[in-house]
Amino acid sequence: MALRDLPSVDTLVRSLEGEGLPRLLVVDLARDAIDQARKITAAGGTADPHQTADAALQALRSLRHRPVLNATGVLLHTNLGRAPFVPAAADAARAVATSYGNLEFDLDKASRGGRSEYVHRLVCALVGAQAALVVNNNAGALLLALATLGRHHPVAISRGELIEIGGSYRLPELMAASGARMLEIGTTNRTRLADYEQALDDGAGMILKVHPSNYRVVGFTDSVPLDKLVALARQRNVPLVYDVGSGLLDESAPWLDGPPPRWLRGEPGIRQVLDVGADLVTFSGDKLLGGPQAGIITGTAHLVSELAHHPMARALRIPGPTIAALTVTLEMYADGKGSEIPFWAMASASYDSLERRSEAVLDASHVEAEVVPGASVPGAGSVPGAEVPSPLIKISEPGAAVLWPRLLRATPPIISRRDAGRVVLDLRAISPEDDERLAAALESACRS
Repeated sequence: MALRDLPSVDTLVRSLEGEGLPRLLVVDLARDAIDQARKITAAGGTADPHQTADAALQALRSLRHRPVLNATGVLLHTNLGRAPFVPAAADAARAVATSYGNLEFDLDKASRGGRSEYVHRLVCALVGAQAALVVNNNAGALLLALATLGRHHPVAISRGELIEIGGSYRLPELMAASGARMLEIGTTNRTRLADYEQALDDGAGMILKVHPSNYRVVGFTDSVPLDKLVALARQRNVPLVYDVGSGLLDESAPWLDGPPPRWLRGEPGIRQVLDVGADLVTFSGDKLLGGPQAGIITGTAHLVSELAHHPMARALRIPGPTIAALTVTLEMYADGKGSEIPFWAMASASYDSLERRSEAVLDASHVEAEVVPGASVPGAGSVPGAEVPSPLIKISEPGAAVLWPRLLRATPPIISRRDAGRVVLDLRAISPEDDERLAAALESACRS
């Protein structure tokens, strides 16, 4: 294509299928494609600006946030948004977001009020805490605790708990950003009570315990039981802060029928940690709690008050729609309806019911595949190593190299797993209401 044959920006824009994207972005892509084609042509090469712009358009469209079907078997998939809201929570968030509300207004006193006070009371009632504070996420909760309580003296922490999780979160870097000075104790696999005692003798003014929620250290290991750490902290009059992380309100999971599932073993419950005597406990709202992204701080009233009055607390606060969604989620636990929260409904679905659904999806899709035993995982750094028995759909033809990207381009996109060249679908994280759409997309993708 000669330089004189290159289309104008307006001509190229009209030829592109840019439905759903603002014209401003389409124009920018068209202009970039023409500029690129002009440079290539001037250098003696050939270029198709329409093809270039169309590819860029498809790539941009894929970045736009939209619903997908999660067939990975990872219930709290960080890349897919973690816990889906219960519909009532989503409705509450929408109602607040599209109207005015009493976010910081006390209707009873007819004056300015505190933010999230009702949520704080709910949290305290559910876990038996003196006080609570809600911020934007659990990293923010820990950052606030460190900035408030760790600014004057070093913070003692076991080397085996210096965690790193997805999204470039590294605990030592968070501590440095908070202004707290870290005092590492023990070794990667063994930390004893004497190590904490020596740290306090060396000037530590706070003990930080972190639940390693996305890995386990096994073998020749040793760690200090929480009750012994609590006793030491009280004896030395220093705060003990426990970053539990994943947000299991109660180890007994009273919202589920029968005993707690086996895959929850070893996961600390917020109520139990507070009962033992931790001064502050931080955890997430969007993991095992099954609510929106939030960081929840519970503990003694005077320490929570210190955190609430720190200047950083305002920078980390959550907006009204998030408060509304979290409120509904917590109220469901308070009303004994925690099993209806999507995460727990998915996690507690029976193997037999999922097997029947998997067979029905295959029958409706007319796809050659098999249903085999497998497992789902909680995900999002919760309950490392735990597996929930689940049936899996394994599709041999077409192979994963062909079928997996086709499913990504389906409407809605289907995110599946790949194993030994085959596509694997797990229905545990898919609502039964979406089975029909899944079957139709499978049929289309396998016959394309």
